[in-house]
Amino acid sequence: MSTVVHGFDWPDRFVVGTVGEPGERTFYLQARMGSELVSVALEKQQSALLADRIEEILDDLMTEDGNPFSIPATAPDGLIDNDPLEQPVEEQFRAGAMGLGWDPSTAQIVIEAFPLVDLPDDADESELVEIEPEEVLVVRIPVGSARAFTRRTRDVVLAGRPICPLCEQPMDADGHVCTLPEGFQ
Repeated sequence: MSTVVHGFDWPDRFVVGTVGEPGERTFYLQARMGSELVSVALEKQQSALLADRIEEILDDLMTEDGNPFSIPATAPDGLIDNDPLEQPVEEQFRAGAMGLGWDPSTAQIVIEAFPLVDLPDDADESELVEIEPEEVLVVRIPVGSARAFTRRTRDVVLAGRPICPLCEQPMDADGHVCTLPEGFQ
């Protein structure tokens, strides 16, 4: 069986967004090109890490002599996308492993999301290499769109529940039982 590739080389839209209330949100990586729409569920931490890693790649490329790929220092205003996820949000799969790369021939960031793999309890990690995923999301975005993607993703991640300054745990709107670290009085 061959892998189904949901490929978006120059998507009309590529964003991270959420469904649900803070504390119960589901994060989605959503790509659209024309009428094709793919939504992949992922964890909040995966979203934040993806934004961080894209930002690192862009910052490193920007320091190359003469900034040959014209990497913007900030997200261009015209590319900022604050709209909600497109409906209907239908989960294609839940992301497990993710890949990130740079294609200098097109000056694009390449993002790959692979489905979460449930291995049997007695499975060896070496078996993971032998598993061919049923499907994969591959998105290629230009550098300006990548900056806008990281900005939006950070905003979405930070829009969740506020963090308690004492115990550093999320606080719910209906109350919070602070669990101070041991030794902190």
